[in-house]
Amino acid sequence: MSSDNDGIRFATPEPVARYRAARLKCGNIADISCGIGGQTIYFAMQCRHVYAVEIDPVKLEYARENCKKHNLTNVTFICGDALDPEVIRQIPPVDIVFSDPARPPEEETRKMTGLCPQIPDVMTAYAQKCQNFAFEAPPQMPPERILADGLDCEMEYLSLNGQLNRLTLYFGNIKRHKRVAVSLPSGNAMVDAPVDLPPIVETNKLMLFAYEPDPSIVAAGLLNELTDDLIKITGPVRLIHVDKKRILLTSDLLTIHPMVKNNYIALRTMPAKTNEDLEKIREFLEKSNVGKVVIRGNVDPKEYWNFRNSLESGLFGTKKVHLYLNGENAMICELIYDE
Repeated sequence: MSSDNDGIRFATPEPVARYRAARLKCGNIADISCGIGGQTIYFAMQCRHVYAVEIDPVKLEYARENCKKHNLTNVTFICGDALDPEVIRQIPPVDIVFSDPARPPEEETRKMTGLCPQIPDVMTAYAQKCQNFAFEAPPQMPPERILADGLDCEMEYLSLNGQLNRLTLYFGNIKRHKRVAVSLPSGNAMVDAPVDLPPIVETNKLMLFAYEPDPSIVAAGLLNELTDDLIKITGPVRLIHVDKKRILLTSDLLTIHPMVKNNYIALRTMPAKTNEDLEKIREFLEKSNVGKVVIRGNVDPKEYWNFRNSLESGLFGTKKVHLYLNGENAMICELIYDE
């Protein structure tokens, strides 16, 4: 794809663009704020015609060039502000309007008001053209914050290769659920349960096996749904809050679930508050034939490698373990499958 650095930075990754285009396959679609055309290309592969709108003429020219590289001739390119009546006039009635609005590169707290153009403004401006809308939004926003803005939409959180990547909001007839988690590139998904599920019992100690949920599950608030699935096979499942960013599920029976990122054998839970505790952890790792230790916890990035090297000092084993730190304890886990 042709682009400047800024365009590549914000371009939609190919697996996401391909998935979303399949989800929004229709006759005619408007792709407003299309950037360099990363999503436009895949819309054009799935839809009869695409109306691509971009306010930056340089980016729009890249989008035109990128569509040409893919031999796509069913795209109309429109340069201008997506809310300008003159721009809107050039777009006929369409089946879906998709918007990837601009947002600040960094915000202390991601908010809907940071989107430009904002969702209500787009829906009002295009009300005579379409009743079905899809918007990209920052995936760091939890469902509660979106609902607090009074938006009646489906919230679809996407992960890509085990990392939270995108959030798409669907309005109108293309809204199918309330909350959805999708793991790419596999395409495995989970939706919100139609009834309230019981809360997950919490613990601070590992059982025999541990599971790291796909980040889309956590972002979409579907831990209860995932746990309800696991319980049907494993029996009791407990929740461990490692820190603000990390969550583990644990059980005494093993199951492999498509919405679990990593499956572990739980080796041991040990105190990790003092230097003496850390030395006992290192001794256990040495006896367990461990050579590599991946630290998973709230460790200062500047101190990560010093801390890791201190644990790995004198370790010459063949195993690699993941050590989850929650402030009080170290939970030592070994991946069941590690490429």
